[in-house]
Amino acid sequence: MSFRDQIDFIRQHMKKNKLRVFMTVLAATMGCAFLIVLASVGFGLHKTMTDEMMSNQLLTEVRIFGREDGDSQITTADQQKMSELENVKAVVSRSYVDGVTSISMNDRTGQGDVQLTNLKEEEKANLALSEGEMPTKPNEIVIGYHFAQKLLTEAETELASQSEDEIPTGYTESMIGKTISLELTPLTEEKSDPKVWDFVVTGVAKEPAKDWMMDLRVLIDESYRTEFQEFTQPEVPAEESYFEVYVYADDIQHVGAITDTLKNDGYNVYSITEEMETMDLFFTALKAGLLFVGTIAVLISSIGIFNTMTISVTERTREIGVMKAIGANPKLIQRLFLIESTWIGVLGTIIAVTLSYGISYLANWIIPEIVMNIVAEEGMEDISVTISLIPWQLVAIASFISIGVAMISGWRPARKATKIDVIQALRQEL
Repeated sequence: MSFRDQIDFIRQHMKKNKLRVFMTVLAATMGCAFLIVLASVGFGLHKTMTDEMMSNQLLTEVRIFGREDGDSQITTADQQKMSELENVKAVVSRSYVDGVTSISMNDRTGQGDVQLTNLKEEEKANLALSEGEMPTKPNEIVIGYHFAQKLLTEAETELASQSEDEIPTGYTESMIGKTISLELTPLTEEKSDPKVWDFVVTGVAKEPAKDWMMDLRVLIDESYRTEFQEFTQPEVPAEESYFEVYVYADDIQHVGAITDTLKNDGYNVYSITEEMETMDLFFTALKAGLLFVGTIAVLISSIGIFNTMTISVTERTREIGVMKAIGANPKLIQRLFLIESTWIGVLGTIIAVTLSYGISYLANWIIPEIVMNIVAEEGMEDISVTISLIPWQLVAIASFISIGVAMISGWRPARKATKIDVIQALRQEL
């Protein structure tokens, strides 16, 4: 019997029992769809958490919080050694200005987060700008995205202090090319007279990823560190005033190795890879658990396939006897029933995959809308939620499980068909 004849033989039998076959396929579909949709929730939540972390952090960034001994400071020599590590693209160190700072521009004044940094290293680290360009001269600076909003006139300052509802817009024109004055007043009693430095704005940092974040930085080249330090606290060495150091890898795949190297050198470090490793471990266990629960549903649906194939063997006992009487090989008879059970599994899987994508689309459309309405009332609108995600790997795993279970379910009835006695089968009434 050719393969085409085998398919026609199976199709004719399935047409005779449309309702039973339909219910069996429906059971297989529901089991496989439940497996895919349930596991897709784990993949969706994993993607949501990963995207949230990536939007808040630079993936190639390794932050250094100091040394493990707690006593030693991170010096310029330490930073030089860090920059010489393999696959390190840039080392950025920042420090605050000791003293009281006040920033003004014409008739406007404001308070900014003044930081001293190596602007060349910042450029290597791909400091993102919304407009302008990176400084090329010592007296050129980069300001935060929201800094101009806090440059207020006296009238705007008074208005802000009198009413919480009236929020001044600050300076609304472009800051590129504008000159701002930094007034610095020492905290020591010996020196109380302020001193003023003028700087030209050449770049404005990119808007933070989250709406609630305010970027009021004023990034000044570290060449002013000694000058500021001698004016405010001449007794403190300038190279020991760093408050944070960042090491940037040339690629995300090298972040882990750089993090381990810095830890071995005695630094307290943090990188997003460490947090992602812990999170990946958790979600791997979660997805495995969801796959296990979904597999149980597939196993339950296999009972229907087993019953259908058992009844099919019983109903076709006389046909099997005739086939044996004319010399049909037992393996051929077994293959016919295995193909039938496999076809039920394949058809159920195809329908289940299509149905699962539809359910996933609806879940990602409807549920986030509900979540957004809830969190909007709490002032947390800036949240992106993926409820369900169906990668091709999940489809492959679910298909393998579903079709495999269908084949196993049909194997026992198929073996039973090969053992039917020919004489008893021919005596069976039609």
